[in-house]
Amino acid sequence: MSIMIMSRLFRMNLGGCNRKLLAVRLADFADDEGRGIYPGVKRLATETELSERTIQRILSDFVTEGILVVVKEATGRPGQATRYDFNLARLFSHTPGKTGDTVSPVIEASTGDNPAERGDTDDREGCHGVTRTVIEPPIEPSSEKERASAGSDGSEGEENPKALERRLRKWWASWPTYGVDDEGKTRRAWLSLTPDQRKACEEKTPDYLDAMKASGRTFSKAASTYLRERTWERLADKPEIARVASAERHNPYSRPWAALRLAELSQHPLPLTLTPLEHSIIAAKPEKESIIWRDKREKAGWPEAVKLNEAARERRPVIVPPHIVAISTTFDKVEVGGPIWEAWKRLHHDRCWPWMPEPNGLPFVQFPALPDGIDDPDEAVSQALKAFQRKLIERDEDDAA
Repeated sequence: MSIMIMSRLFRMNLGGCNRKLLAVRLADFADDEGRGIYPGVKRLATETELSERTIQRILSDFVTEGILVVVKEATGRPGQATRYDFNLARLFSHTPGKTGDTVSPVIEASTGDNPAERGDTDDREGCHGVTRTVIEPPIEPSSEKERASAGSDGSEGEENPKALERRLRKWWASWPTYGVDDEGKTRRAWLSLTPDQRKACEEKTPDYLDAMKASGRTFSKAASTYLRERTWERLADKPEIARVASAERHNPYSRPWAALRLAELSQHPLPLTLTPLEHSIIAAKPEKESIIWRDKREKAGWPEAVKLNEAARERRPVIVPPHIVAISTTFDKVEVGGPIWEAWKRLHHDRCWPWMPEPNGLPFVQFPALPDGIDDPDEAVSQALKAFQRKLIERDEDDAA
């Protein structure tokens, strides 16, 4: 059971209650790396009270969206269900296309969804080969001893290891690099804090994240680093946060949207790992390694840029920080399908950056202005990108000063 993944899922929008219910149930079978998921469809239908057809459809959607990776197909033998792993980077960066569930009808006679037939009929020895009876721990302390350890006022006692672990999990689930952080380092940094420091961390982290998002900075700082450096202590007062957070909404393919997308792509990519299935594919066909890594980086290396692309597909406006808007004023029109467009497309390919969606019939899109005196399109867009990134660095240095 991965409480870490489950707690993160409860705070996510997965596109509907049925999708979230199934994702949380799958996380109950996974380890903290998202691996080892192989309950049968009938078992999932019984435990979630969804029809088997709904379960099959959602599982198929999760695989198509890259949230789930098929490690081993079902053999058709009893107790041999398809095995999945979560792709945590893709899961935690997921943005649903539309909300609401399409529920497949329940056919009692053929699906085993009759309440009288409920039970673990498909996987009689359990997901991991043993029958498990899970007794969920109570949220509130039930005994006098537990209430005493939690504090006379009902608060969690500072010296209670279980209480400290719960608080860590709750705080950590809100941190943007949660899916890739080192658990041991994060826990050690948390336990090294004093009680007052932990309390201040919990209270001020939401304000810190709001300020960073409004300033246009990406969340590259690991949770353990944030805790160890006690970064929240350098947080500005809330009136200052309100000033910094005066970001505006801008439409996809506008200058601000284009500048924000390039700013996200200019950050370091998230650290990624191969799944067991991908390792096995590479072992059998080494020539596929570069293809697999490219696909993984394009889809999960820059999740914020991927979200901006999704917003463009759905024609949703996005919030752009003021300093990014200011930088974008120097952007120029680029003809869709023209030589400069193709040069930018090649630059994205060379860097494994996700390319923008087709611009819905627009004749032009926006990119950093090209320098004068350079005839080669590839060299021109390379220099334009460098000039744009220098402006981003100058902004960061001004903030630091």
